Amino acid sequence: MHHTPALPPDAATAHDKGYLRRLLSERNQTPTSGTGAIDAAIEQAFVRSVAILVLDMCGFSRITQRHGIIHFLAMIHQMEQAARPALEGNGGEVIKQEADNLFAVFATPEQALEAALDTLRALGAMNTVLPPERTLNVSAGIGFGPTLVIAREDLFGPEMNCACKLGEDIATANEILLTEAAWASLPSGRYVCSRTDHQISGMDLHAHRFERCLFERPLHPWDSTRHSTTLPGGR
Repeated sequence: MHHTPALPPDAATAHDKGYLRRLLSERNQTPTSGTGAIDAAIEQAFVRSVAILVLDMCGFSRITQRHGIIHFLAMIHQMEQAARPALEGNGGEVIKQEADNLFAVFATPEQALEAALDTLRALGAMNTVLPPERTLNVSAGIGFGPTLVIAREDLFGPEMNCACKLGEDIATANEILLTEAAWASLPSGRYVCSRTDHQISGMDLHAHRFERCLFERPLHPWDSTRHSTTLPGGR
């Protein structure tokens, strides 16, 4: 007998973590042959095809050892204040901030890439007036594909995992790496990226490193610096 899962009481809870937990609990108590309807309900409520941007602050061990954890926490706060307007200004939805990482989703990889570039530009402008011990640098990973999105709380999926590995473990300061899927979905003739292959956690990870834009990037209203800075990788 196939079981129809209980629907959330209203649309506002359709992406709520509590609703997901109820469905997963229900699934765990249902014979394997009857989980199809529950899986369909989970996919309908939570799975979206999105571009994922993972920003990671660089230099945690070095900075905390030299200046202490409170100093680094203050830097994380400053990074988030600079990045959020760039993310949201490019159509992004910030899902969560976890330690020194910031996670956001976008409709397209191009929006995610533009948000990463605007973040690097904003931080670069800030670094011109900050003392060396407060210099802000981030690395970025971008993925694209079906992802389970819990609004304002969490993300799950293979492209999320790859974006995390690229942004947190592989990319260096001011570097943007895209998964194969994210790179393939960029519009042609606008960006130059170079292929880069990695092996991490027992898996081969094919990625593309952003090199430069093939067009002049304008300043945006949320860029409070109002002056241009050199983009990573040149133009």
